[in-house]
Amino acid sequence: MSTVEGDLLDRIRGRIAAQGAEPSPALVADALRKEGRLVGDAAVLHVFDALRDDTLGAGPLDPLLRLDGVTDVLVNGPTQVFVDTGLGLQRSGVCFPDDAAVRRLAQRLAASAGRRLDDASPYVDVRLRDGTRFHAVLAPLSKPGTCLSLRVPARRTMTLEDLVSAGSITEAGGALLLEVVRARLAFLVSGGTGSGKTTLLAALLSYVPAEDRIVIVEDASELRPRHPHVVSMEARQANVEGAGAVPLRELVRQALRMRPDRLVVGEVRGAEVVDLLAALNTGHEGGCGTLHANTAADVPARLEALGVAAGLPRDAVHAQLASALHAVLHVRRHPDGVRRLDEVGVVCRDERGYVRVSTAVSCPADREPVRGPAADELEGLLTSRSGR
Repeated sequence: MSTVEGDLLDRIRGRIAAQGAEPSPALVADALRKEGRLVGDAAVLHVFDALRDDTLGAGPLDPLLRLDGVTDVLVNGPTQVFVDTGLGLQRSGVCFPDDAAVRRLAQRLAASAGRRLDDASPYVDVRLRDGTRFHAVLAPLSKPGTCLSLRVPARRTMTLEDLVSAGSITEAGGALLLEVVRARLAFLVSGGTGSGKTTLLAALLSYVPAEDRIVIVEDASELRPRHPHVVSMEARQANVEGAGAVPLRELVRQALRMRPDRLVVGEVRGAEVVDLLAALNTGHEGGCGTLHANTAADVPARLEALGVAAGLPRDAVHAQLASALHAVLHVRRHPDGVRRLDEVGVVCRDERGYVRVSTAVSCPADREPVRGPAADELEGLLTSRSGR
């Protein structure tokens, strides 16, 4: 009995529930007998383990979530379960008896976070109690079955030394990033999904001077810098009645009233960009955040799209950007699975007055940083602001 059939598991669960008792090996053995099944010790323990997995934690996904360095666990229906431990997605040996088992797990995890998941509300995006970001889409909307995505928060905040050891940055690259933080430059860490943006930002925030107050606002709490004075706020989605939502933009406004020395937006993805740019233009130096973008050069266009969608004219977005943002740190996941700092760019204006990002330093894998066309501009920024 390598796996337990979903129908059999449901019937055994029903028999035990009818007795008003918690599953136990003895009750499982009795239920198996009534089902006309063989009742060997191995069979009983296998069914008991399946019942326990079905009602506790993340069920059969728990061993994957406990792997060292795990960042993501993805379920595409009952037979396709993938895990990423920092080397890219790899197929695991874990599987579910059927799609009903995946659906039950999805509904239980959603319910643990106070959210509804059923045919009327067939998808959910929540943070679980342990900080794991959980997303699910029920079949038949998703194929080949119910799909789950679990983003696991880092168990510890990496230091720049850790990132150097992991091959994410060179020692010279790490020293440059420290200068960016200490000079109180406003910067964004850009990159694709799973490229290491949050990891790098958390590491850099740990080097903010201890006397600075860091106020972090996020959609889902992920940033945990090693710093003595951190205040974190997390956006809240509407409840099952559709009430109680607290958007990220409102939290940015509240953060401005909390005397932040460093205002941090975990991920800039919506209308909060307007308030962030306004804050960085009114004396809140050293602000930072992350942004999804394919390249550093794409960052102005991405911010322009967000700002225009929030009601700012295009010229106003670029005017705010030019005076609010200094640098872009772009990270990328390479084919070998390692997440690396790709380049450091400087924000400047083109001949039309629009903002662009010019490469100051490029960071080839396993090589020292290479000066780019905006290297002098970056050095000028660091020198002029180093005494602040």
